[in-house]
Amino acid sequence: MTNLAAYLDSRAGPELASAIGELAAAAARISAEIRAPRRVLDAVAGDVNADGDTQKALDVLADEIILGAARQAGAAAYMSEEREAAIPLEPDGPFIIASDPLDGSSNIGVNVSIGTIFSVLPTAGAGLVAGRAQHAAGFFVYGPQTTLLVTVGAGVASFRMDADGNFQMIDDNVRIPEQTDEFAINAGNQRYWLPPVQRYIADCVAGADGPRGRNFSQRYVGSLVAEAWRIFSRGGVFLYPADSRDGFADGRLRLVYEAAPMALLVEQAGGRATDGTRDILDITPTAVHQRVPLVLGSSEEVDEVASQHAAG
Repeated sequence: MTNLAAYLDSRAGPELASAIGELAAAAARISAEIRAPRRVLDAVAGDVNADGDTQKALDVLADEIILGAARQAGAAAYMSEEREAAIPLEPDGPFIIASDPLDGSSNIGVNVSIGTIFSVLPTAGAGLVAGRAQHAAGFFVYGPQTTLLVTVGAGVASFRMDADGNFQMIDDNVRIPEQTDEFAINAGNQRYWLPPVQRYIADCVAGADGPRGRNFSQRYVGSLVAEAWRIFSRGGVFLYPADSRDGFADGRLRLVYEAAPMALLVEQAGGRATDGTRDILDITPTAVHQRVPLVLGSSEEVDEVASQHAAG
């Protein structure tokens, strides 16, 4: 059975392989902390993060653990959802690590899968570069199993953590089916959706009698890593669009450490990721915490959403 270290040795340079290895070790530690009997998962830390969200104690701990991994990896800087600005580390470091240390943390008290998203970026532009410039991207899921999806720009591989904290390969060529009959969106916000999203979801809900000519099912977890793992496993489309609420004109998810790494993984697995009109990987961020609408998953459905946006 191929483990993560062997896979990286064959696909990445030593510095990049070492960085992802450090992140995997950090994820194993976070996984252990989540499962610790003493841990109160949804304990509040008492602060808010850079995006104005209330921090949980586990958010803070996960951030410190990933920061430690970035230091061990010799990264030039670390960018995080939990911090206002980039943290300078090794002046001559070969890359920057960006991360959402604990994605889905609003759900940790109800035992929903959560995770860590990461991106390894070039130092040029202080990490604020278009997503296609990423050296690597991946995410860990802390659920019934602790798993990893990773790309170093040559396809996507999946791994499962064993009892010793090592990641063993599940699949070295993860592919997202082009067609799907599942969509994921927060239907509670329907009254705020813009016309292209309203039309797309209405067509899906109309089922076999509607313009799409087949029945769809809705799936929604409310945890980006959980939604994405399902899509990589069996196809689907996930939408977190812009809407008419105050503060949601640019969506909600962050480009640098959520949308861009997910988009690189999705494209490397044969899917698509857009903001409704533009490929996510073509967007150059102007700020660490820049928000962006996100539609990702099976290419046929993402294309359909894009066609609705093109129609106005």
